[in-house]
Amino acid sequence: MKYKYSIIAPIYNEIDNLQELIRRLTEVMDTTDEKWELVLVDDGSTDGSTGQIRKLALEHDFVHPVIFARNFGHQIAVTAGLDYAQGEAVVIIDADLQDPPELILDMIDKWKEGYQVVYAVRTEREGESWFKKTTAALFYRVIFKITDVDIPLDTGDFRLLDRKIVDVMGTMRERHRFLRGMAAWVGYRQIGVPYKRSARYAGETKYPLNKMIKLALTAITSFSYFPLQLATYVGFVCAGISILSIPVVIILRAVSEQVFLGQASTLIAVLFLGGVQLICLGILGEYIGRIYDEAKGRPLYIVNDQDLHKGKDHK
Repeated sequence: MKYKYSIIAPIYNEIDNLQELIRRLTEVMDTTDEKWELVLVDDGSTDGSTGQIRKLALEHDFVHPVIFARNFGHQIAVTAGLDYAQGEAVVIIDADLQDPPELILDMIDKWKEGYQVVYAVRTEREGESWFKKTTAALFYRVIFKITDVDIPLDTGDFRLLDRKIVDVMGTMRERHRFLRGMAAWVGYRQIGVPYKRSARYAGETKYPLNKMIKLALTAITSFSYFPLQLATYVGFVCAGISILSIPVVIILRAVSEQVFLGQASTLIAVLFLGGVQLICLGILGEYIGRIYDEAKGRPLYIVNDQDLHKGKDHK
């Protein structure tokens, strides 16, 4: 029985990596002796990647371009790839070649064994700073602890998804997306494949610290109520401290008139409680803002009509 595989690669300013990505993927996928396609989703590139993708689509029948009208973000680009992919098994991979295409063969083997999700587990990370490695490790462990689904540690979006998983995730149209969490939430049989993550082949990282923080907030607010619960706990603690301090203040004032002279202590207390209230309002604002985005009902992305993926009419 022949299977058809779809490889999804989101592209944002990766012009120096495209040719090497094509070469290595071709070497790997041709060994399967099965039909496959490469869905290149251009996420509003400004370095010439868009033109290069169109050129590659003319040179290779297996390259299918999906060109965004503007930049919508990495997770949305991957979502578009899932929407347009036609394979029975769909692989998500970054274009910077930090995730080795050769590992796809191991993923396919696991898929043929009956696993619906095969995710790559990073055992080593080359070419990254101590700060990057530390914050990434902290990110995965915090997410694992406080979210409501068991998201595997040290995994990114590099994974193979069975068509069943892709179809279910296609019905999940929330705007603030954390795909590795969504894949874990769906369930089915899942397994990890360890690998050593390489340094970028060329170019600069597209996930600096600010984007990592944004992704972490999306992951937390999408799969956990912990921040809201934390705000409640802090409120109870502050209220408890206030109640306990009342008799203490009365006793100290009765013993000595010199206690709590001036407004410094009052100012500190007011600033502290005001800060706690603002933090709690900020947490509420994060959740309300996401509700507002969902209520608007806008499309997740817009694709140039001239670059629609061949062979599939997707709205």
